[in-house]
Amino acid sequence: MEQKGIKKWDILENILIEKLVFGGKGFARLKHENEDLDWRVIFVTWWAIPGTIANLRVLKKKKSFLDTQIVDIVKKSDIEIEHPTNKYGMSWGWKWINIPYEEQLKIKEQQVKEALNIVEQKQANLPFLPIERSPTVDWYRNKVEFSFWKFLSARFWIEEHFNLGFHKQGEFSKIQDMEGCPLIDELQNEIYREFKTFTKTLGLPVYDSMRWEWFFRHLMIRRTHFADEMMLLFSFNPHYFDTNTKLDKEEKLWLIKEFLIKLADKYTVIKSIYFSHNPNKADVCIGDLELIYWEPTIKENLQWLSFNISPTSFFQTNSTWAEKLYSMVLNYAHKDDLKNQTVLDLYGWTWTIWMVFANAWAKNVISVELVTSASKDWEKNAKLNNLDNISFVNAKVEDFLDKYLKDWKKADLLIIDPARAWMHPDALPNILKFNTKQIIYVSCNPTTLARDLWYILDNSDYKIEKIQAMDMFPHTHHIETIVSLIK
Repeated sequence: MEQKGIKKWDILENILIEKLVFGGKGFARLKHENEDLDWRVIFVTWWAIPGTIANLRVLKKKKSFLDTQIVDIVKKSDIEIEHPTNKYGMSWGWKWINIPYEEQLKIKEQQVKEALNIVEQKQANLPFLPIERSPTVDWYRNKVEFSFWKFLSARFWIEEHFNLGFHKQGEFSKIQDMEGCPLIDELQNEIYREFKTFTKTLGLPVYDSMRWEWFFRHLMIRRTHFADEMMLLFSFNPHYFDTNTKLDKEEKLWLIKEFLIKLADKYTVIKSIYFSHNPNKADVCIGDLELIYWEPTIKENLQWLSFNISPTSFFQTNSTWAEKLYSMVLNYAHKDDLKNQTVLDLYGWTWTIWMVFANAWAKNVISVELVTSASKDWEKNAKLNNLDNISFVNAKVEDFLDKYLKDWKKADLLIIDPARAWMHPDALPNILKFNTKQIIYVSCNPTTLARDLWYILDNSDYKIEKIQAMDMFPHTHHIETIVSLIK
């Protein structure tokens, strides 16, 4: 049905944002004299906070809803409070920061319950536990990537040709220049500012990812929480000098290298520095890596385990929360006879849960992951911790499960943590064929979790033992959920 009377770019006035839905968008309802439009769903981007009354610009109109963005605030929400330690303004990377943390937890817990509401058709009175809060609320990120780029906007009279910061929400082609990030500690912010100030003195342009040319691309900073070691990685386009032959490539790179090493002399927490020679057209930080200072890896310690982290390693961004999650998953496991159990860890690159079970002396742990570099990293870390009861398989989970079952192999415990999209449909039937006593499902997307739980309950005699939402990333919309299913 055509939405008569509303066009793209129209302004909707005095709209009350009722709540936030998964993904971080605000939810509202349109009040309209046209009965076909009255009570139409509105989704709101850009700093939506429940209780806010705002004027909204229509970005898209669909049959059943409108996509909008906030133009201006008519009345602030009663729950909105300026974060007391945030001195860096607002960015999409921490768009919930002005929502008090206790309110953030309530919102996330409610989103998980709403997403799983449909599952109650298969199992009544779902056993929800209270949401688990992050042990660290501010300055918790152990990794951050800053991007070089421009911010040009004729609409807002902005012309900034050398920015280092984060992509603007809704406009990926623009980088907002920031003085820092409230999700990392002040030492990392200080290093970021010093590096940005220095790069502006070199007379080299920021990379243009629309035309795939120019020089500066990214700065990545990693700082481990428990071991307290830092890695810097500077990403640049090596082909810039091919067309700018009057510039001395070696001289410019030496100036940057010298500056970074002086930073390491000044801040002794810096243990590793890389150049990333990065001609990739995609907006990624990692290219051909060149170690220019000291150690190839930095260390982190979790759950009596040690980890060596390389530039390409995937490691949980909130170390204190990761340690808590590993404890929870291990405690959720029915491990009375763990020493005689085979544990299958599917989609193994996303966590190091497999190491926790191996360290708890499971008979055998098998970690399945498609990304070869991830498995190689974890093989090294398994050796570092003297764990010889674990093996790594590089394969698509759906392909691995089919072959594993055809070989008449079994498992006693399944741990599942698929990517944000979902588990492959071919994997679900095979998961049920294992007939394990327990499945532990860790999900970062409650909507796809609901779909998979529906399938499991509809096609097996599993029941949900417990469900717990967990806040891994305070001040953002991201949610983790852990579910234990038992026979």
